[in-house]
Amino acid sequence: MLTRCAWAGTEPLYVAYHDQEWGVPVHDDRLLFEFLVLESAQAGLSWITILRKRENYRRAFQGFDPERVARWGEAQVQELLGNAGIVRNRRKIESAVLNARAFLRVQEELGAFWPYIWGFVENRPIRNGWRTSCEIPASTPLAEQLSRDMKARGFRFLGPTILYAHMQATGMVNDHLVSCYRHKEIFELSNR
Repeated sequence: MLTRCAWAGTEPLYVAYHDQEWGVPVHDDRLLFEFLVLESAQAGLSWITILRKRENYRRAFQGFDPERVARWGEAQVQELLGNAGIVRNRRKIESAVLNARAFLRVQEELGAFWPYIWGFVENRPIRNGWRTSCEIPASTPLAEQLSRDMKARGFRFLGPTILYAHMQATGMVNDHLVSCYRHKEIFELSNR
């Protein structure tokens, strides 16, 4: 029997996410954009709610193509507000459009988005050694710094708590508990 982080529970979708995605270093811009949209949509909700809607988000957000999302206007926002398959919150939908535009500006400036965001951890995942879930912070000073910088670049609805969750999800930080079998695997994966 594998020992996992307690939050993974027994829900198959959560277990699969924990075992296959959470904490794996992501350097793919489209996947980074997907996580930014999903993490922003999750604000105030449970992550399992978003995971259950993920395929609907993929369809609604055109495969998380930031170039396509950046061109959206009021008509597309209205269409999404009627889409029961996603979180129908105007601010979250509009922020996804604004974030797509800011994302493209970063890509234009640096050639890709991932060097920008990974630069905050000097291109190496932070490896934490948490023993209990209570030790894991909801945010950190680094997430606050990232949030300030992203806001200055025009990103919206991405506060420090959302961005710390993004850092955890995309492997910028390894917050698997040391007792979790994925802690060591993620560490080895990020040292290749």
